Amino acid sequence: MRKGYVDSRFGQLHVVDAGHGSPVIFLHQTPRSWDEYRDVLPIVGRAARVLAMDTVGYGASARLDVAQTMELFADGVEDVIEGLGLDRPVLVGHHTGGVVALEVAARRGPSVAGLVLSGTPYVDEARRRLVAASRPPIDHVELTEDGSHLTELWNRRRPFYPPDRPDLLSRFVADACRVIEQAEEGHVAVNTYRMEERIGLVTAPTLVICGELDDFSMPDVPRLVSAIPGSRARVLPGTGVPAVDHHPEAFAAEVLAFLREIGSARA
Repeated sequence: MRKGYVDSRFGQLHVVDAGHGSPVIFLHQTPRSWDEYRDVLPIVGRAARVLAMDTVGYGASARLDVAQTMELFADGVEDVIEGLGLDRPVLVGHHTGGVVALEVAARRGPSVAGLVLSGTPYVDEARRRLVAASRPPIDHVELTEDGSHLTELWNRRRPFYPPDRPDLLSRFVADACRVIEQAEEGHVAVNTYRMEERIGLVTAPTLVICGELDDFSMPDVPRLVSAIPGSRARVLPGTGVPAVDHHPEAFAAEVLAFLREIGSARA
């Protein structure tokens, strides 16, 4: 895997690149980085060129002093596509990354060869009202002199991770600590996005996948499938929100099968 940077309208964006063939861009959830796909890239990279970028404002990519939006994140993805001269990439997004991928696919139409939405919520007015009224922050913590905010962050995310995999939660916390004062902003951006006005513009072949234990997104799978003509769904057993790094082999297998189906994988 090769690490590098692409110039963008926001500054430099960090991209990890491996393999060769048709391009596949992986987009992470909030507040992760490309590291979420660390174990997926070598597998999918056997059959395609794989690129995992740090979203604008996260990981090692440029920081901004403006409010984060799905449109801003999508601008960054488009800058990477144009900067690297990628022809008809497949977009793979997990949670926040799925919403970003959907916005890019809505913009670029047939210039996107395929779309994989993993653990992606369906964001409409009803969801926006529900989140605004009842959902507490997911990753926001107040910084403390004694470092107890790190334990608070750990405990907030611990219910979503398997108890026998503290290594996965450690990787999450490491990413969150890099952006800890704005770790919640990506979630806010998701829940202000007007997906219902954009999803009808998606024309790319689409696979919707979700961990069976992902209570946030699993209920929205049927809505996504019904809103994108010709799309289909797959459920990943035995995993939830951290499906990508919890079961990278199973996740990669679904992506590879989809790439072969749409003709974007090497033989």
